[in-house]
Amino acid sequence: MGSDGGLLAPVWAGTRAEGITSDAAWVRAMLEAEAALARAQARLELIPSEAAAAIDRTAATLVLDPADLARRARQSANPVVPLVADLRRAVPGAASSVHRGATSQDILDSAAMLVATRAIRGIVGDLSAIMRDLGELAERHRDTVMAARTLGQQAVPTTFGLKAAGWLAGLMRARARLRELRLPAQLGGAAGTLAAFAERAGASSPGSGAAFPGSGAASPSAGARGADPGAALLLAEVFAEEIGLAAPPMPWHAERSPVTELGAALTATARALGKPATDIVLMAQTEVGEVAESSAGSSSAMPQKRNPALSVLVRSAAFQVPAYAQVLGQVGEHERAAGAWQAEWLPLREALRLTGGAAETAAELVAGLRVFPDRMRANAELTGGRLLAERLAAHLDPKALEEALAADGPLEGHAELLDPAAYLGAAPELVDRILATYREQP
Repeated sequence: MGSDGGLLAPVWAGTRAEGITSDAAWVRAMLEAEAALARAQARLELIPSEAAAAIDRTAATLVLDPADLARRARQSANPVVPLVADLRRAVPGAASSVHRGATSQDILDSAAMLVATRAIRGIVGDLSAIMRDLGELAERHRDTVMAARTLGQQAVPTTFGLKAAGWLAGLMRARARLRELRLPAQLGGAAGTLAAFAERAGASSPGSGAAFPGSGAASPSAGARGADPGAALLLAEVFAEEIGLAAPPMPWHAERSPVTELGAALTATARALGKPATDIVLMAQTEVGEVAESSAGSSSAMPQKRNPALSVLVRSAAFQVPAYAQVLGQVGEHERAAGAWQAEWLPLREALRLTGGAAETAAELVAGLRVFPDRMRANAELTGGRLLAERLAAHLDPKALEEALAADGPLEGHAELLDPAAYLGAAPELVDRILATYREQP
């Protein structure tokens, strides 16, 4: 049985997002979470440093079969249980220090945030490249006249520069939202109380009389000093530092706003990418011909066609990501959801790789976009001056305007009012404003 290679989702096939969000990448992230937990516990002297070093080395090189983990996960409803079993077998001398005090959700949620962090880094990079190219398009075509279209019909004159600036503005907001995300580590233990960590920290405190955790030897007075909540709280912070994620104020096993906010940011990004793709599909229509993609856009049946393939791929992602994001952060039961948490995993992965694929594809689309100003001007004059009807309404009485618009052929007279380039409002200045805002971005 083969792995998912993106046959039905070519928007991410072969992109960086495919590798970052693959099954193997998720397994690697879970192993990294286990290693980070061991290092954090060793730093606080909760497990032997030698055990942490062994876990760290082994986790870095251990190769596990995702398909095998998936099949074995059916017995526990999550893949962390078989992964921990395999890791323990791989470090027999430190097996008791693997996953010590943690729960499966600690590892899988932390791994998810690692994968998401890496995917977002790539998305932000692609957005920056797209924004640079859109900025150049907006500046170059600041005064390039074209017809603005509302409800699919020509409305008033605008400029292609303003259209490109609008695309740029949407992507600026999307990138800012992604940059603002502070994806957190997850560490709460069985039910989010950190009890096991606090108990072990208390038992290993100086003067407790307890044997060092992981030594295999028990002491009659182990735990006599009681739990150490402060050490447990510190461990959560150290774990976040070791894994490279934000330290949350409390475990978020059942409070899923981090995932919900991530899904919302991905949705906003996919939609911001979908806007230029949608406009380009329409502007590249044969009878419009105002822009063209660099892609071959071949057809299996009609050799004369040059389909806007890149735009179609980006649009497909823009439609899908919001649907996947709806599943994220559903209300669960008590301290761990029975189904709602498990339902997040696949939609989150799909939202990440669809958005990542769309961003990389859109970067190719915008970089190679061909613009035809002469065709834009010709289309703006297609209705024989009726594109300027709004302007005429400000100068003619209603009856004269009605008669002028009802006449066949191009409008006659009032030539000084019928130049599209003379009725752009503040379009060029709006381009300047958006470009100034863009150039102020870090």
